[in-house]
Parts: sequence; C-alpha cells; structure tokens
Amino acid sequence: MDQQIMRGRVILKDSIIDDGVIEIEGQFITRVCAATEYEGDLPAPSDSTFLPGLVDVHCHGGGGESFPNATTGEAAMVAVMEHRRHGTTSLVASCVTADADTLKARARTLASLAKQGELAGIHFEGPFVSHARCGAQDPTYIVDPDPDLTRELIELCEGYALSMTLAPEKPRAYGEGSVAEALIDGGALPSWGHTDSTSVYAREALEYSRARFAQSNTSRGPRATITHLFNGMRPLHHRDTGPIAEFLSDAARGGAVAELICDNVHVDPLLVRDVYELVGRDHVVFITDAMAAAGMPDGAYTLGPQDVVVRDGIARLAQGESIAGGTAHLLDCVRVASTLGGIPLVDAVYMASVQGATILGDERIGSLEAGKFADVVEVDSALNVRRVLRRGTVVE
Repeated sequence: MDQQIMRGRVILKDSIIDDGVIEIEGQFITRVCAATEYEGDLPAPSDSTFLPGLVDVHCHGGGGESFPNATTGEAAMVAVMEHRRHGTTSLVASCVTADADTLKARARTLASLAKQGELAGIHFEGPFVSHARCGAQDPTYIVDPDPDLTRELIELCEGYALSMTLAPEKPRAYGEGSVAEALIDGGALPSWGHTDSTSVYAREALEYSRARFAQSNTSRGPRATITHLFNGMRPLHHRDTGPIAEFLSDAARGGAVAELICDNVHVDPLLVRDVYELVGRDHVVFITDAMAAAGMPDGAYTLGPQDVVVRDGIARLAQGESIAGGTAHLLDCVRVASTLGGIPLVDAVYMASVQGATILGDERIGSLEAGKFADVVEVDSALNVRRVLRRGTVVE
C-alpha cells in the first residue's frame, strides 16, 4: 500500500501544529503528530499549511454547470470537480424550487452520483418556501408543504437526502402529518429558511424539530439547520422580530445549526464574527450556496428555471435584484472569515469541515486524524490551494 508523508503546519480541530506530520496509507490517514514525535523518515520542513478536506452542505453548482439543471451525471460532475479542485472534498448537491417532475428527475441523477461516492448528499431548497422571501427561488413553482411528495423525493434519493429548506409558517411545515415529520422519519433534516415567519412559528418549528429528533434514530445531525441565516428571511426588527432571533437563540441553546455564507457578499464578515461569538462554532456551518458561476467569469448563467447575470463576481437574477447564489469556493469563505472577520483560523476551518461532517453524520471525514479518509488540502500562507488529496489521491 502506498505511503505518503506530508510535513508542514497542520490545522487540527482544536489546535495548530506548527511543524507537523501527516502519514497516509492508501485512502486513510494513519498518523498525525508533531515532527519531533515522528519516528520514520521525515521530508524537509515546508511552508505549506494542511487543512482537512472541506465539507459544503449547500451548493448549487460551479465550473459553468448547475445541479438544478444537470440532466446527466457528467454535467453534475463538472460542478463537483470545480469545488473539489479548490479544497471541497465532500459536497452536498442542492436543488432549487421547481415542478415535482423536475425535482424527481434531479433526485435520481444526483442519487446515482452519491451512490458512486462522488456526492455526500442531496439538499432540496424548496419548493415549500415563502413567496414573500423567495429570493432566487422561482415563485411559479412554490407550493404548500406536501409530505407525500417529500417522502417520494427521499425514497428516490436512496438514503442520500440530507435536508430540505422549508418555511415554518406554511401549513403542514411541522407537526403531526407534516413535511418536517416526513424528513426526520426518512433520515433527513428540516432546514428552516426562505421564510417570512413570525417569532411564534419559528420557535414552534424549532421545538418540534428537537422533539421529533429525540424520537428518531437518524444518523444525520441530528439537528435542524437554518438555510443561510439572514438571507431569504424577514429581517430582525425590535418590534417585528421575525425568525432570526429565534434561530440564533435556538442555535445558542444547542438546537439548530445556522448556515452562513461567508463570501463577503451575502453577509458582512463582521456579522459572521458576531454570530460565531454569540452562538459558538459548534452551532454554525459555513456554506457557499454556490451556483454555476463559481470559478467562472462574469456573464449569463441559469439557476434552475431562472436566468442569472453575474457582474463583478456577484450573481443576481436577470429580472430583479435578488442575489442568486454565490460564486465562491468554501476555501474562499474560510479566508474571508479569518482575514476580514477576524475569526481564528482553527475555528473558521472547523465551521467549514468538522461541522459539515457532523451534519452529514459521517465520521470518516472533516478532520485530520488517524483513521479518517485522507482528504487533505495543502495551501500557502494566503490559503491558496497548492494540492488537494481526496481519499489519498491527488485531485487533478
């Protein structure tokens, strides 16, 4: 079995080894330690930093291809590889609001890739969301929560359905006979968002999620998530609170995990820092919400049934001004958090790796430890990629 030894600055879950060693045998990490503790032959010291392979649990595409529009596995793999080459070794493919037949077709295509080990899961962003806070979700296809359709999509995903975004104020969003019940019982997670909810509905949905998870054996989470906190939801106001304060409160008390798009476009990096300080790194996950234009030049793209125009790296609907997903890679979000947001690098990496692995319920990924998959990202001092290994193999 091929052995690889890497030496440099190593980012662990809770600390940094300034001169560390990662030993790899085949697909797995066999040892991580300080260079002074390693008994074998050592490579020369390097100025590289080694991160765990990053885990993105909400991504719509990249490299010119979009998961909501991918009718073949080959098209979807273009997006997968765009992010993999930039350090995201585990990726959840996100769909957008569309008609039921389109969602079923995408579920089949993406489940096939997940079965091959190319995707970590599937996320449905809609169609059970708020018209008032639809953002880049096409309002034509927004419908009331349908538990039967939810169960059919989960079945088509063949165990790889991770989550579904839904608005708590919609009928049958939570409670007995609801979509949230169908998700949790089917091994997936409700992700509350794209919502015009009051505080009351938000809190009830979060409390229902907790209670239902307590009755389930899902390996996911087991915690609800918040779909890109702040984006696509009623803003926080001291006399019209909306859902945001409830989402933050629940996260701070160990309930939901809040997604944040830390790309310096969707949310001010200083607000990302504030949320991190308020609720802690164990209750935040960094995502990209990336669409087809990630890694691509400005121009015209599509996101599901919607036309999108990208200018200066910012994606907006061609009709209207709504932001239509991100154009960053997850490593860019780590860089923004640690440089512009002032978040310690260890914690920024944690929220982009360990946290996603925890949501997925996959103990084989997310950190540099013996026994884990050899998913390793080698970067320079500015967090630019030098090399990516996935399962011990260099990503080309």
